[in-house]
Amino acid sequence: MSSLYTFGIGVGTKNARGEWLEVYYPAPLVNLDPEMSKVMRSVFSDLGSDIEPSPEQLSSLVSALESNNFKELAGVIKTLQTTDKCIVAVLQDKNLSPKTVPQGYLKLHLLSHRLVKPHQTDISGIFGVLKNIAWTSFGAIDIEELPERMLESRLSGKPLIIDCVDKFPKMVDYVVPKGIRIADTSRVRLGAYVGEGTTVMHEGFINFNAGTEGPNMVEGRISAGVFCGSGSDIGGGASIMGTLSGGGTEVISLGRQCLLGANSGSGISLGDRCTIEAGLYVTGGTIITVLDDNKNDVRKAKARELSGQSDLLFRRNSVTGAVECLTNLSAIELNSELHS
Repeated sequence: MSSLYTFGIGVGTKNARGEWLEVYYPAPLVNLDPEMSKVMRSVFSDLGSDIEPSPEQLSSLVSALESNNFKELAGVIKTLQTTDKCIVAVLQDKNLSPKTVPQGYLKLHLLSHRLVKPHQTDISGIFGVLKNIAWTSFGAIDIEELPERMLESRLSGKPLIIDCVDKFPKMVDYVVPKGIRIADTSRVRLGAYVGEGTTVMHEGFINFNAGTEGPNMVEGRISAGVFCGSGSDIGGGASIMGTLSGGGTEVISLGRQCLLGANSGSGISLGDRCTIEAGLYVTGGTIITVLDDNKNDVRKAKARELSGQSDLLFRRNSVTGAVECLTNLSAIELNSELHS
């Protein structure tokens, strides 16, 4: 079996029609050990599809894992054996797109556990797979079943609190990666990759299949598909253009030690040590006046021609209004104590 396979066994929620709403995987795995692959094959005959294991299969899997010294995963499954909730096991090639809710949630867990980086696993079509769900103080509830559940909770004297209605839950309800700070946890979705040492302030936002290498400061928006190198700072109100809206297909990334000033934005990729001044949004079609080191006008170019280059400073000339680009002489440095 290919080492590209991923595996997860977890517990989830179904609606009244028996359809999966969400799944929590406590210990997902990627690039399976060949010996572990043999164990899976010895217990499950229908690998490659979602498996709802019987108690007998779970017991057999624990015994096989323990005898092959995979004690950590065996311990997780022992804990799962104590519940009467719905259990599912998924084994899937990470280069195949998800076709079911359990497969989609495994992909999202892999990203937030930092087992794969954005774009290292295929999540195409995940919007069509996942359901809109009411995320509540009583867990995930199917939208069609919500009115009845709200009435029941009121009559029981325990009103149901709805945090949001969305396809994606917040990350920290499923995964809390090591060494991060998030001021408002609702603003980081499951499937975000949040590198160690990253601080996400109250207005910061990180979408799924996007994130930070760490350490980073995030006070603005990191849209789906965007990945930011270590030491970069996304200033308050700043935004990085993603690929979900507007038909965009280009994958945007920021290199290391970049700075997006407050209320600025980027629709192009930046290399290392780049800065976009506060209030300036640079899109691919923005006409840029390129200056030499003596600040002389060299040429005009569309911003996309500069995409991915390092050591650039983008600014707006306060007299002429022209957007200028010159060599960035002062790369930022994050406060090491703040991000430790």
